[in-house]
Amino acid sequence: MRLGLPDLGIGVGLRLPHYEEIFETRPKVGWLEIISENFLVPGGVPLANLDRALAHYPVIQHGVSLSIGGTTPLDFDFLKNLRALLRRTKSPWVSDHLCWTGIATLNTHDLLPLPYTTDVVRHVAARARIVQDTLEVPLALENVSSYLTYTSSEMTEWDFFRAVVEEANCAVLLDVNNIYVSSQNHGFDPNVYVDAIPAERVVQIHLAGHTNYGDYIIDTHSGPVIDPVWDLYRRAIRRVGPVSTLIEWDEDIPPLATLLAEAERARIVREEALSHAK
Repeated sequence: MRLGLPDLGIGVGLRLPHYEEIFETRPKVGWLEIISENFLVPGGVPLANLDRALAHYPVIQHGVSLSIGGTTPLDFDFLKNLRALLRRTKSPWVSDHLCWTGIATLNTHDLLPLPYTTDVVRHVAARARIVQDTLEVPLALENVSSYLTYTSSEMTEWDFFRAVVEEANCAVLLDVNNIYVSSQNHGFDPNVYVDAIPAERVVQIHLAGHTNYGDYIIDTHSGPVIDPVWDLYRRAIRRVGPVSTLIEWDEDIPPLATLLAEAERARIVREEALSHAK
């Protein structure tokens, strides 16, 4: 256990097209990940389906709208509702993205990158500490894929990421596909990124597919994981050890059997990487 958190093995995202088949067949996966915002409702069908999942699987909450890097004050009503959902799911940690998503009442519904400066490190870390204290469970921040850089940046993305999580004393959700996407868009070595992450803080890893448009790559969570991303995953596992791993597939969602086959490949790759790390 790292940061007091368990290794849940290989999981998949709980997505609407797979609900009934998952509930009826109960596939052998270690856990399910939900998008927290989809279940921040007072009742009804979403929570009934969540309870069906909770009856058979550990469920981990993953968010998309915390905007930890934003300048708008933290939304404590949102955090209160998120904490109530955490008490329902008993999720041992909660994750969201190291980014900003909008200003004031405008939500872009996109995960926008931050300038990598010491001022932004302090700003984000202070907000992350408040969020973690409010939610009363560890907060894991996820690296995002990016398509632009700021001229004001003073450090690399991986140095920025490390500085934020260490100053905030929070966990890391390492998205290996996002590292690969950003490395291709910005021309850095993804292996250097993986090697620089504080291994003792990584509590979860994301794997996904993406869309390659030639001059740039977009993190679409569509299609299978490609070989270079599997290679990065092997490198990450050899460095950080056994850690909960999720297959993300959110666009062009395939039959459940295809998703489970990708999860099984992740299990095999993880076991092979761990055996070589010993």
